[in-house]
Amino acid sequence: MLALTRKPGERIVIGNDIVLTVVEVKGETVRLAIDAPRSVSIFRGELYDSIVQENRNAAMPMAEGRDFLRNLKGNITKESADKSEK
Repeated sequence: MLALTRKPGERIVIGNDIVLTVVEVKGETVRLAIDAPRSVSIFRGELYDSIVQENRNAAMPMAEGRDFLRNLKGNITKESADKSEK
């Protein structure tokens, strides 16, 4: 992680097309302006973390379903093998 010190009006340039400008500093609050292409998604950290968690939760039933199907397939294969031995 890179930590920089900036004053109001100073900028940070990321790549060729993203510019962060410090607009205002009041106590422990910093106001930033972000100039970036529309194709770049920008989220507050806590919102991004929430989105990531929701995506994980939404994907979980699929993972559980895959595990269920794998177990089912294993049981069917085992039952078929047991029947063929008899």
